Amino acid sequence: MHIEPAEHIKSIQEYYFSVKLAEVARMNAEGKDVISLAVGAPDRMPSPETIDTLCETARRPDVHAYQPYTGIPELRRAYAGWYEKIYGVSLTQEEVLPLIGSKEGILHISMTFLNFGDAVLVPNPGYPTYTSVSNLLRAHVIQYDLKENEGWQPDFEALEKQDLTRVKLMWVNYPNMPTGANATVSLFEKLVAFGKKHDIIICHDNPYSFILNDAPMSILSVTGAKDICIELNSLSKSHNMSGWRMGMLASNPQFIKWVLKAKSNIDSGQFKPMQLAAVAALSNSASWHADMNRIYAERRIWAEKIMEQLHASYDRSQVGLFVWGKLPDESPGSEALVDELLSEARVFITPGSIFGSNGKRFIRISLGSSVEKMQEAHRRIEAYLQKKK
Repeated sequence: MHIEPAEHIKSIQEYYFSVKLAEVARMNAEGKDVISLAVGAPDRMPSPETIDTLCETARRPDVHAYQPYTGIPELRRAYAGWYEKIYGVSLTQEEVLPLIGSKEGILHISMTFLNFGDAVLVPNPGYPTYTSVSNLLRAHVIQYDLKENEGWQPDFEALEKQDLTRVKLMWVNYPNMPTGANATVSLFEKLVAFGKKHDIIICHDNPYSFILNDAPMSILSVTGAKDICIELNSLSKSHNMSGWRMGMLASNPQFIKWVLKAKSNIDSGQFKPMQLAAVAALSNSASWHADMNRIYAERRIWAEKIMEQLHASYDRSQVGLFVWGKLPDESPGSEALVDELLSEARVFITPGSIFGSNGKRFIRISLGSSVEKMQEAHRRIEAYLQKKK
């Protein structure tokens, strides 16, 4: 008997962190106590109001059945109110679709709009899931460069020179992951104009706008953006709810209806107490978010110290949950350094190469660990570097 997986499964790799975190788990089981500064998962709790709402509503007898495929009305209203308050964007309930995390939305959007052989513009460096999901659907991935000397923004002149006839989607992400480059009104206006000119749906992935960022922005704030844009957002990073899988997408009602066709055939909604708890989270006070950013600012000091320890340069203006740094030319490369630090110093950071060829000389450090752990990571790396000398 000879059985093979589908060709689209052969075309992708297991997600980097799925593989690497299994290795870290094995090392921890052997007593090696690895400090992980790699994954962008907040280590703090959601707000007390969020937890209390979950616990209180879970005791009710009327909340344990299947829920609407569109999410409960209270949650859609809360997401719309959040967008009005934070981004100045008016949304109706028909322009909001709750998701089981925004990563799910990447798949649903792609399934909704891509035919076999359609093309997708994907940033390099960029979130690997944009590429892997496109490959799963047998779409043609066209990478577009994000470069340090251009502020990690698309080169629209270069894009215009490409064959765009089959392109249906363009993935963008600001504040950018992994580079920390921030959004600008000008960039969003150019993206909307580009999408309209070429009938390309601009898919903006926006989970990082709350973290160490004084001016959160939505691409939907640009006039006419809803006609051609879909924005993903998430409570994972901004509200310390990564394991809850609470995300959303926003766009025009027609796009929402089409995406719902795909989504409603794949999942059966979310636990109602979690949705009600998300409503509570969306009402977190400004002081709660300010406290979180104070904590991240303290951690960033140590992430920068580690960058300097490794002779990596970085942009102090970057925002978000990570620090992105460029290794010196004589460095063996990001993956070799990451493997060396994991093996010898028992510290796990992220190689920039997993985000594309333009990231191969970069590393990324997450702010998702305590100051104490980051200090210990710094001490371990210093001890290893001294020993290596």
